[in-house]
Amino acid sequence: MFVAPLSARLRLVAVLAGLGLAGLAAPSLAAPVRPPIQVVVPEADRFSPFVVTIHAGQSIEWINRDTDDHTIVSDDAFNTAGHKATDHLLPGTDTTGGAPGRFVLRFDRPGTFAYFCRFHARLDSANQPVAPGPRGGIQDGSNFGTPMMGVITVLGEGDD
Repeated sequence: MFVAPLSARLRLVAVLAGLGLAGLAAPSLAAPVRPPIQVVVPEADRFSPFVVTIHAGQSIEWINRDTDDHTIVSDDAFNTAGHKATDHLLPGTDTTGGAPGRFVLRFDRPGTFAYFCRFHARLDSANQPVAPGPRGGIQDGSNFGTPMMGVITVLGEGDD
C-alpha cells in the first residue's frame, strides 16, 4: 500500500479545506446589492419624487430629462447623511446632445440629505430653499414660485 509523504498529504488537506471554506464563506460575506433609486427631473423644474427613503449603502441616481441644466446642491445646515458641500451640475438634454444628464451618490450612513437646484432656489436666513424671483418665485405661467428641492432619508440597515 502506497502512503503519500506527509508534506503532500498536508498540501492536499489545505487545498480541500480552502475550497470548502471558499464555498462557505463567499455567500455570507456578500452584501445584497441594491440598484440605485432614481430621482428624475422631468421636462419641468422639479425633482420627482420629492421625498425618497433608502437604506445605508444604497445610491441615488438623478436623471435630468429636462432641456435645462439643473444642480444638486446640499443644504448643509440639515445634512446629516454625508456629502456636505455637494454642488454638482446635472446637465440638461440641450447641453448633452439629447442624452439625459446623470449623477449618482452613494449614502453609507443614516441621516437626512436635503438638496435643491441653485438655479431654481436660494437659501433664506433659516437655510430653507426659497424660489428665486419676485414675490418668492418666478411667476411666468410655467413656474409657480415653488423652489426646486428634495429630501432623502437614509435609514440604518435594520430600520424599516
